[in-house]
Amino acid sequence: MELSAVIATRRSIRKFKPEEISEDTVKELIEAARLAPSGSNLQPARFIVAKSPQAKESIGKFTPYKFIVKAAVIFVCLADLTTITTRETRVGELFKEGAFDGVEMDMSDPSAATPVMDDSMVKAYLSMNTAIAIEHIVLKAVDLGLGSCWIGRFNREKLKDFLKLDGNIYPVMLLPVGLPDQSPKARPRFNIDKYILRTI
Repeated sequence: MELSAVIATRRSIRKFKPEEISEDTVKELIEAARLAPSGSNLQPARFIVAKSPQAKESIGKFTPYKFIVKAAVIFVCLADLTTITTRETRVGELFKEGAFDGVEMDMSDPSAATPVMDDSMVKAYLSMNTAIAIEHIVLKAVDLGLGSCWIGRFNREKLKDFLKLDGNIYPVMLLPVGLPDQSPKARPRFNIDKYILRTI
């Protein structure tokens, strides 16, 4: 499907058909996430793929949105907080690959960027980068005839305990993906002028 059509036809899907999706399809979705951009190429996104009915039922207990258990898979979308410590290495790789060749930069002015990030800023920054990878899955799913729905309302602590995640792995979103059993209309959207505060 052409990209503009993918973007225009994407909907949040909350009803799924019972059909499973293949392991190859799951890999295609993860590959889309793998190719997503991330700040300093940190690549913090990690995923747990819940396919079994038992796993999906368990995860469904941690959110009020019970429809997720009907999806073929639930992607538990995570941010690896330790990746912030690899920033110097990742940026070095970018320099080595020529990403900054001929690019104008001035790193000598410390006031031109945010100072060293505290823990909450790191979590927000890496979650934002993980969200980019999630949206790649969302759009690839549409391209493959599948649907998905971002789920941010869930009990992170209980989910972490269930999945036995260590403190460096932060749950960002749940993303159920499967064959749509509905065709929602386009949702109301603001006029494009609403999005542009000003042009300067």
